[in-house]
Amino acid sequence: MRAVQFERTGGPEVLHVVDTAVPEPGPGQITVDVAYTGVNFADLKARAEGYRVPALPFVPGLEVSGRVRAVGAGVQGLRPGQEVAALTAGGAYAEVAVAAADTVFPLPDGVGLRTAATLPTVLPTAHALVHEVGRLRSGETVLVQGAAGGVGTVVGQLAKAAGARVFGVVSSAAKAEYALKHGYDEVFVGDAFADDARRATGGRGVDLVLDPVGGDTFRDGLAALAVFGRLVSFGNASAAEPWRVGQTELFPGATTVSAFSILTLARTAPEELRAIAGRAFGLVADGTLDLPVTAEFPLSEAAEAHRLMGGRTTTGKLLLRVSA
Repeated sequence: MRAVQFERTGGPEVLHVVDTAVPEPGPGQITVDVAYTGVNFADLKARAEGYRVPALPFVPGLEVSGRVRAVGAGVQGLRPGQEVAALTAGGAYAEVAVAAADTVFPLPDGVGLRTAATLPTVLPTAHALVHEVGRLRSGETVLVQGAAGGVGTVVGQLAKAAGARVFGVVSSAAKAEYALKHGYDEVFVGDAFADDARRATGGRGVDLVLDPVGGDTFRDGLAALAVFGRLVSFGNASAAEPWRVGQTELFPGATTVSAFSILTLARTAPEELRAIAGRAFGLVADGTLDLPVTAEFPLSEAAEAHRLMGGRTTTGKLLLRVSA
């Protein structure tokens, strides 16, 4: 089969297509004939920094849609030929991918394979950030970093549906225009978002900040919070040294800081992941949520997808077309 892998970390140029053996499922696993693969920022971090790479060479990719190819021992409720979306622990940039059966989701009626490739990481992450971890309530305010990205696009819609006032942060006017189409009431461009958030809330600050960037934006997110505000960190796209938070920062505003990782949830509480995914997938099936695919590349052009995403010019969700 064809796969895209890298033998050393570096820029997009280290990605290349190889012919490799078709994997077989182990106990509790399935294999998927991949139709589409989602491109995530974690894939770029794996390629550039070795993030969550157990050994080289490595095939990146965390999510696929396709049809079940084979099931391993002990797997129930999944059958060959069934259309599914799946969260993987790498290996998704390939014609056949392996996934733990606990992180495979049969597709609801009306959800096609192209849309399904946007679901396994983005949708449960966004749902958890808004509801299970962020605990957003009607009438509250939320500030979302990376509002024009895949997760940000869905968070905007979910937060608006929850009755919140929704603010976004982006890096360009074009991204702001895009985010405003997906649930955001106001979008701030640039680094002065803490001041912007306080201005927009009459000096009060926001109830919830969702931060995938880290570094200085984490500090600024704390500054944007209202008293009893909550900040959820779900990434470190800046690759900056983590911000050290102490009692001095937290006590005056009775601030809550927490973190979320979809991969940690999948590894430690797959039953909770399935419950969150079931609730979120239903919102796509009934038309409540729109998960726009803004760019699609053949598998052989994975490096170009990485180049564009790394340049911070993309919006929405990027896919690799494998065998659709």
